[in-house]
Amino acid sequence: QVQLVESGGGLVQPGGSLRLSCAASGIIFSIYSMGWYRQAPGKQRELVAHITSGGSTRYTDSVKGRFTISRDNAKSTVYLQMSSLKPEDTAVYYCNAPIDLSTVTVHWSWGQGTQVTVSS
Repeated sequence: QVQLVESGGGLVQPGGSLRLSCAASGIIFSIYSMGWYRQAPGKQRELVAHITSGGSTRYTDSVKGRFTISRDNAKSTVYLQMSSLKPEDTAVYYCNAPIDLSTVTVHWSWGQGTQVTVSS
């Protein structure tokens, strides 16, 4: 059974930084592309960062230059380093393996997510 456990969220002031982690179990982690998604109140879930099994990365325009996705296959973990945070980054953040990058179609059931709140 696949399990995704996100952590590292919290309350941070605008301009601050956070590092999110997502530990995966029950899969051969290294063969999957992984993504970080977020869902803000009243909005649809969106893909914000993606990393292939080979380490290539892509970002949505709103986070380019501020967020960095990385992975540690030995630990079956994907990370999201977030800096220069803005109030509009406030959301619940989730990880999963995307099937279709243009939609929110993923391989597995969603984890519980981790709340990121950017506020002064």
